[in-house]
Amino acid sequence: MSDHRQVAVRDRQAEPTLPGRRAARRAGGDGGPPPDKQPESYGRPPRRAGRKTNRLSMGAWISIGVTGVLVIGTLTGYKFYRDLEGNITREEVESKLGANRPPETGALNVLIVGSDSRKGAGNKRYGQHMENEGERTDTIMLLHLSPNRDKATLLSFPRDSMVQVPNCENPRTKALVPGGVKQINAAFNDGGIVCTWRTIESLTQIHINHFVKVDFAGFKGIVDALGGIEICLSKDVQDKQAKLDLPKGRQTVKGEQALAYVRARHGFGDGSDIGRIKRQQIFINQVMKKATSSDLLTDIGKLTGFLKAATSSVTMDRNLDTTRLLEIAQSAKALTAKGLKATTIPWGPDPADKNRVVWKHPDSDRLFESIRSDIEVTASPTPNASTKPAIKHELVQVQVFNGTDKPGVAKEVADKLADQGFKVIQVGNARPATGNVPTTTLRYGKKDAQGADYAGALAPRLSGDPLTPVAGKVKPASVENYVSTIPATAPIQGPVVQLIIGDDWKGVRAPSPDSIKGDVVDSKTDPCQ
Repeated sequence: MSDHRQVAVRDRQAEPTLPGRRAARRAGGDGGPPPDKQPESYGRPPRRAGRKTNRLSMGAWISIGVTGVLVIGTLTGYKFYRDLEGNITREEVESKLGANRPPETGALNVLIVGSDSRKGAGNKRYGQHMENEGERTDTIMLLHLSPNRDKATLLSFPRDSMVQVPNCENPRTKALVPGGVKQINAAFNDGGIVCTWRTIESLTQIHINHFVKVDFAGFKGIVDALGGIEICLSKDVQDKQAKLDLPKGRQTVKGEQALAYVRARHGFGDGSDIGRIKRQQIFINQVMKKATSSDLLTDIGKLTGFLKAATSSVTMDRNLDTTRLLEIAQSAKALTAKGLKATTIPWGPDPADKNRVVWKHPDSDRLFESIRSDIEVTASPTPNASTKPAIKHELVQVQVFNGTDKPGVAKEVADKLADQGFKVIQVGNARPATGNVPTTTLRYGKKDAQGADYAGALAPRLSGDPLTPVAGKVKPASVENYVSTIPATAPIQGPVVQLIIGDDWKGVRAPSPDSIKGDVVDSKTDPCQ
């Protein structure tokens, strides 16, 4: 078994389940309930997007607990580590997920949800009258750690997303809750963490390794253990519902103020859940900066307080045990705040309900593909004075020719290469009269001194065995200029590379999560924006 496979949890035998589905808007469920079980909904129905609420949003402190997990590896005392283990609540999940799951990879994917349960002394103050109403969630995230454990991507799933939810068992009553197109947080509200796990895997086809569930009882202790978190406001903010009254400018929030800040919607922007997600992501990034700073990691007293607060407010799967936590923490030593990017699933308004959203296709599909394809451990480059500078994608001119009898392949490949920045100039047919070209090749002109270098810049973006560029171009049977949907750039000078697609064609590699574009929050994001 390769090194990067060793860091992933092994699949275990489990009960069979219904196949996952990727569609986010298909009507119907996975079939009706068996005769011995009657459908039952439980908990309160998901609220409408514009409706006022006093419930706390969980996004800000969810990743605080995860950050605590990651920095545990800095502790040298195993006894202390075992003491922390006793703070964590465990839940058996994997045996209930079924066998029909996405394949496991060397990356690590952690499902993170916030629970608004009012059970427990620390949670009753936020609504004791709701203590027996079960759990709900406003926040569902997926933390993706690269195989090298040096980069992290945090995906936020909008609460108001309408998606396909499978049949699930109610964790309290054991009754079957029929699947169908529902608001995404209904999976947790009706079926708990197992249903949420199955829903996210079926929609994204990303294998989830672990889960972390956080309630808000320990939030104030966590923020206070970090000495508070710096925020920045462009204007004075007053939100009576959230009990928030803050002046504009930079300031540090603690305890109840921090709770109010991550809770508020109506005092910020358009008051939407989507807008609140962005603010939470910035808050999380600020937490990451502070939790991985030398001031915390080198002060055992501060670190101890932070980790005790973090671990006392989380529930994890049984496989995420002490040994596994230590393994993850040690493998993630290279992860810093600079390595974290947060983004929201691409979305658009739901045509059927303006208060709901649906995921944008193909944008969301590409995002999930980039996570699924992030499976390789890459060695750190060795400094070498003779190493040539990397050639940027936008400087590589490409002709894509189809050498097979499969229609439309050249255009499809050209679109994917253009999306990744390559300058595709022509597409066409290069299939000889004798039959399909058996092997995919990368070619450049014999007289192009730099042709191999430019073709070599394209080679890593092609799936399958590495291609060695070949000198000598082919004459296509037909050719036409490629029209890209990406805005045209100025003409460039340099070699023209040919990609000849053969029967063994494996596809274009998805861009890495690190190259995610769009509305991304990272260490460079200005909290005052």
